[in-house]
Amino acid sequence: MSEKKQDVQNLGRRHFLRNSAVTGVAGAGLASGFGTGALMTSRQSRAAENGIEVAPGELDEYYGFWSGGQSGEVRVLGIPSMRELMRIPVFNMDGATGWGFTNESKRVLGESARFFNGDAHHPHISMTDGSYDGKYLFINDKANTRVARIRLDIMKTDKITTVPNVQAIHGLRLQKVPHTKYVFANAEFFIPHPNDGENMEDTENHYTMFNGIDAETMEMAWQVIVDGNLDNTDADYTGRFFASTCYNSEKGLTLTDTMRVERDWVVVFDVHAIEAAVKAGEYETLGDSDVPVVDGRHGSRLTRYIPVPKNPHGLNTSPDGKYFIANGKLSPTCSIIAIDKLADVFDDAIEPRDAVVGEPELGLGPLHTTFDGRGNAYTTLFIDSQIAKWNIEDAIRAYQGDEVNYLRQKLDVHYQPGHNHASLTETKDADGKWLVVLSKFSKDRFLPVGPLHPENDQLIDISGEEMKLVHDGPAFAEPHDCILLRADQLNPSRTWTRDDPFFAATRKMAEDDGINLEGDNKVVRDGNQVRVYMTSVAPQFGMTEFKVKQGDEVTVTITNLDQVEDLTHGFCMVNHGVAMEISPQQTSSITFTADKPGVHWYYCNWFCHAMHMEMFGRMLVEKA
Repeated sequence: MSEKKQDVQNLGRRHFLRNSAVTGVAGAGLASGFGTGALMTSRQSRAAENGIEVAPGELDEYYGFWSGGQSGEVRVLGIPSMRELMRIPVFNMDGATGWGFTNESKRVLGESARFFNGDAHHPHISMTDGSYDGKYLFINDKANTRVARIRLDIMKTDKITTVPNVQAIHGLRLQKVPHTKYVFANAEFFIPHPNDGENMEDTENHYTMFNGIDAETMEMAWQVIVDGNLDNTDADYTGRFFASTCYNSEKGLTLTDTMRVERDWVVVFDVHAIEAAVKAGEYETLGDSDVPVVDGRHGSRLTRYIPVPKNPHGLNTSPDGKYFIANGKLSPTCSIIAIDKLADVFDDAIEPRDAVVGEPELGLGPLHTTFDGRGNAYTTLFIDSQIAKWNIEDAIRAYQGDEVNYLRQKLDVHYQPGHNHASLTETKDADGKWLVVLSKFSKDRFLPVGPLHPENDQLIDISGEEMKLVHDGPAFAEPHDCILLRADQLNPSRTWTRDDPFFAATRKMAEDDGINLEGDNKVVRDGNQVRVYMTSVAPQFGMTEFKVKQGDEVTVTITNLDQVEDLTHGFCMVNHGVAMEISPQQTSSITFTADKPGVHWYYCNWFCHAMHMEMFGRMLVEKA
């Protein structure tokens, strides 16, 4: 065997005997009296050596935003400590904050408030000139075909858009330059139009669409009909081209049918041409929607279809802006597409396949690729349970016939990795410090917790020549993807401002009722609608008792006058399913029906003061 082949083979699967021996020694040490203190000292020592120890009182260098998968939320972590800092409810109901219960959150959820679930996949942060600007985070809901926006100054969801004419938003990315004008969202499954039960069997004219959403208004800009099932997507650094992987070019309805052909494709969209077509009125509308719909199927001047193997999944743009990387999934390869060749593809000067300049063989099940900004790519191998580090330019040279080894390292991860994400990798500022791998199975990594196992998020140091696994930790409900930005690129508010637009509608209601939210504690009755306004200052509500009649619709509005950053209050009405959070200087409101006569206590359910238990009041409900 040649030295080269031997080196690559040594990059392979974990040495089970070696690992078993280490485990056995550790177990024997503990059994013989090796104390917990010594173990913790050893762990702390390793953490310090690996550069992941963030001591008490010290702050992390990066923020990480994790999708919450089937939980429908977004989780905020500090990197490198991997400490969970906050959970942001998005598509889910959240009893701690009252998300999905409060009037403010119901306004954001809109007509989709009827859904109690979400499947949050791909979090992405707005950009200016190819760098994160820390303004917004966007995330999709595959389950109910929605896209949400989170304001990163207050870490609250402020807009949710339901995408019409399609089903299951999956891949989502943002325009990088000159700023995030558009959010681009892939709808995965093809459906008939109209989808009214009349034409369900003949799939010839069933299709899905690529969707452009205005990032500031969160209104639909346009939709593009495509061939195949759209998967993942990413943007170039010129603002012109966007690319999406497409699987199921066969239009199959069974697993076997979706895997028949050896090549599917990457669809490249010319955003400028799409905008021009819409401006010229070269579009149609579908059903009840007035969103412009253009045809981007084979033969359209708006798109080009680049054949790549096989059932491609991830689509990632290199931080130097030169390449789209399409990950093969059912092929052991990734396809490197040269972005500077795409103009020639659209001009029909070259064939679409001519834009592929490399196709490195990496291993089994390549799903997603991320980058270190030093010319190296890192690809998850789902079946091999590994990360493959490889050099892009060397892979291109090998594709051209040069004898060059583009593989730099393979690192075992635990187990079946899906997404991975390196620090700042979606921007031109990729710094090659940290790599997060989101592994789908944890198996033997943690204490057993029943038949539903946790997943495993792993942190890898990529600052040197070799990848080093430095931390792993359990995660619940399939955190699907994550994104990392430097802490200095984000400036969250410490307290609310009184005129924040998040509760503008509530303030307008109070103004119409002649209420000063900063001082009035009053009850306003309008027929069977009762509006209760009160303040809160630790450790008491401004109103400790109010009366209503059975059957009244009651809206309780509370303004937290405390200015101490940590001094959050809550409002919980016992036995009514009513709870909400009111942070310092915030106004929150919640509406419910007082359908049970009698005395009903309300209390502060966020610990706020030494006399927190005494922060309560009574609702007196008179019989109808």
